[in-house]
Parts: sequence; structure tokens; C-alpha cells
Amino acid sequence: MKRLSLSTFAVVLVASLLLAACGSTPTPEPVGQAAGITVVDALGRTVEFAEAPQRIVVAGRSSLTLIETLYLFAEAKDRVEGIGTGKQNPGDFLAFVDPTFEDKAKLAPDVGPEQIAPLNPDVVIVRSFMAESLGMPLEELDIPVVYLDLETPEQYFRDVGILGQLFGNEARAEEIKAFYQERLDKIDSALQGLGDSEKPRALVVQYSDQGGEVALNVPSATWLQTIEAELAGATPVWVEAAQAGGWTVVNFEQIAAWDPDKIFVIHYAANASDIVDQLEADPQWQALRAVQAGEIYGFAGDIYSWDQPDPRWILGVTWLAERLHPEQFADLDMKEEASLFFQEMYGMDAASVQEQILSKLKGDVQ
Repeated sequence: MKRLSLSTFAVVLVASLLLAACGSTPTPEPVGQAAGITVVDALGRTVEFAEAPQRIVVAGRSSLTLIETLYLFAEAKDRVEGIGTGKQNPGDFLAFVDPTFEDKAKLAPDVGPEQIAPLNPDVVIVRSFMAESLGMPLEELDIPVVYLDLETPEQYFRDVGILGQLFGNEARAEEIKAFYQERLDKIDSALQGLGDSEKPRALVVQYSDQGGEVALNVPSATWLQTIEAELAGATPVWVEAAQAGGWTVVNFEQIAAWDPDKIFVIHYAANASDIVDQLEADPQWQALRAVQAGEIYGFAGDIYSWDQPDPRWILGVTWLAERLHPEQFADLDMKEEASLFFQEMYGMDAASVQEQILSKLKGDVQ
């Protein structure tokens, strides 16, 4: 052991005495003690953790958006213990990202605390609208709950920041937000100077044929589909008819009265382009200006449609902008853009994206 010289010892002693006199003697933290984490969730609740949660459960209805957003963080593979399922199976995509995905506990949309508690979660992440039915019963069991929305771009940016705190990886959260913001800025820049008369009157409509009954629905005026259209430079024709929450059923007579310049058809059950082919062959639809001009499109997607509030929404905005304003986005390659998205957001390599994603593109994607 190296000994201090007398002079060196004296200097150290004097410095220590001075620090003590000033009340600034540093107090070392115990070795291995992690700083606590405090987050303010989507409901404005403050939730405190002694350390970054290591066992995370995503539960409740409409949880696809939650789990796919968690997986933008590499830590999700090791920390997610349970996953809510629904009509759209998250494993259809995330199994390509996480080889252990099928080993995660799967939870029904109507799951209760009794199924979640045995997973010993450090935190359960649920959508805000599930606060009363699921969140409160979990909190009564002293299980921490964090609520997220992920319904609009503003909420998406906020909630990604919350996840960055939970994972102890705020730098990754900033990378994700920067990726989205860069694309929104490019779209906004390309559309600068366009007057309202230069924004196509557009219709986004969901086609459903469940049980053999055809239904046409327009999204709520406040939903992401409407926001996507507005961000992409459209004038949505359906807004006044869709002030209530949820999908609003419309008939062909209403669509004919709107007679939009461009139509974008969503179909969750299959390839939307196949529905467009049917509509183009329908004599009623042939009377619409959009159909006559060849301006009716199947909404783009891959395993899931790009109109939904999951991380793909940025692809939906970009694709819509190109279809609405092809002259402003003549150099845009949506397949290249999609490949870059899955590489940078989910860590997939180019070959895997080609095999697992681009080969499954649906809708009118060139």
C-alpha cells in the first residue's frame, strides 16, 4: 500500500477540515444503489419507483399500441412479462423482433387483477380509458399502474418520454421522437405555402363486411386517421359528420354528396386494394369524381394497417402525403421509408425487413 508523505497528508487533512466547516462534505451513495424514478403518466398521476421496473405487464383492451411502442426500446425483450392480446395478435409482428415473444404470458382483453398479480409485475401499463375497470383494482392490490394514451401525435411524443423514464433510457426516447419529428417536419416543409384550395378534399373510409353485411364508416373528427389526413395536407370531408367518438356509419348517398377528390379505403380484415377493385367495378361508385380520376386507394399497411395509432402512424402520414401531393413528394420511396422505419425503430436488419415486412405490404404502396 502506498503511503502518503507528511506534506501530502497535511494538505488532505486541511482540505477535509475546510469542506466540513463549509458543510459541503460529499456523502457517497452506497455502492450499487440506483437512483429512484418518478414519472407523471397520461392521467397526470405521479408514480414513483425505487429503480427502473424489471417486470412489466401490458394489459387491458386496445393494448397492441402499447406493446408495439414498448418494443421500440430494446429493454422490452427482457423486461416484458405479460402481454394483452386482442383481435390483432401482437405476435404476428413482434415474434420477428423478439425470439422469446411466444414465451411471454398472454392476457385476454378482459383480464382481471387475479390473472395479473401472479406475474409479480413491478408495473402494469394500461390505456387511460381502462383506469376504472382495471387500473383501480390493481392499485388496490398495491400494484403500480402507469396509464398511457398514444392516440395522437402529441400524446405519442409524451408517452414515449414516459417509457424512456421507465426503462431508464431517456436517450432512446429522444431518438424515437427525433425520428418522428424529422419526418413530420419534412412533410410540413413540403406543404408550406399551399392554400386551402390546393388541399384535396379527401375521404378516409373504413370498409367492413363482417357477417356478410357491408358497412362504411368514417373516423371520429378527433381520431388519428383524421389527424393523419390533416397532417398530410388534406381537407377531410367527413369531419362535421363525425363529431361523436368512435366510427360513424355513413351510406353511399352521403359519400356521393361529399364527392371527394380522393378516397382512401381502410380494410382491416384483408388487403384494402382488393376492396378498391370491387368499388371501382361498382356502377354507383363509378359516378364519383375520385373513382373516375383513378384517385381511390387502398390504405397502406403491412401486417397491420398504417392508419392505426400504433408506431406505424408515421408511415401512414407519409404515405398519405405522397398520395395527396405527388408533385411535392416525387422523390419519396415508401418501400425504402418503411424499411428504414423497421430498421431504426425495431432494430431489424434490411434482409429481415424485406422478408418479413415488405413482402407483406398491402394497399396501394409503390
